[in-house]
Amino acid sequence: MTSPTFDDYCHAIVTQTDLLRRQIRGAGTAIPVPTCPGWDVGRLLRHVGGDHRWAEEIVRKRAAEPVPGDPVDDPSFYAHLDGDALVDWLGEGAVELSTTLRAAGPGTRVWTPAHERSTALFWARRMTHETAVHRADAALATGARFTLDADLALDAVEEWLDFSTVPEAYEPDPGTPALLGAGRTLRFEAPGTGRWLVDLTAGRPTWHTGPGEAAVTVRGPVTDLLLFLYRRPAPGVETHGDKRLLQLWLKRTGFWLEA
Repeated sequence: MTSPTFDDYCHAIVTQTDLLRRQIRGAGTAIPVPTCPGWDVGRLLRHVGGDHRWAEEIVRKRAAEPVPGDPVDDPSFYAHLDGDALVDWLGEGAVELSTTLRAAGPGTRVWTPAHERSTALFWARRMTHETAVHRADAALATGARFTLDADLALDAVEEWLDFSTVPEAYEPDPGTPALLGAGRTLRFEAPGTGRWLVDLTAGRPTWHTGPGEAAVTVRGPVTDLLLFLYRRPAPGVETHGDKRLLQLWLKRTGFWLEA
């Protein structure tokens, strides 16, 4: 497998958005999205388009501080857009974001929620995978088939593992069992694609590729593995071992999905 480059991400933001637009054009924006409770397809598209425009503003302005996320979080922000106009607007935002990222270059310093990776590269990667996962949501809502390039799916799994090492994912949380401890390891396997071991036995989580002994193993095709991490239906995934540890890890590492 080949890790995506910055240019690959810039290209994928547009191509993943175009695939999403083709999936839903003519399907109707009032269709409920079961994987995003309370949302319909229209709300999903406004969220993705708002994400693109939010990230584009951050990179274009070389923001050093957080930029208000109203286009992402406020469901009324783009409520006037619907139908074909909404689908076209979504495509325009993806192109604008890709263009702005390319103009900035991967090393341009900008604000990100991940302090150790505060460059435009973070946003290129994050918006690629944000778009792909929400394309899966749209596919589940409309009955379309969802596939994803294995290199992108693998990279999205590793992005999730990166997020699992930030303090919010493992620091003591009142009323929640401690995540770190002796014997706490998790193995993820995508046959023919990749293997990862997550180690929770020290002062902070770490992960690496390759084999290793684990208290719980999660195995399945890499795209299903990605969907499983994002709490989406993943029929090809099997789990073995300490499922309580797995559920705790999933809850803690998914903190940003609930924000």
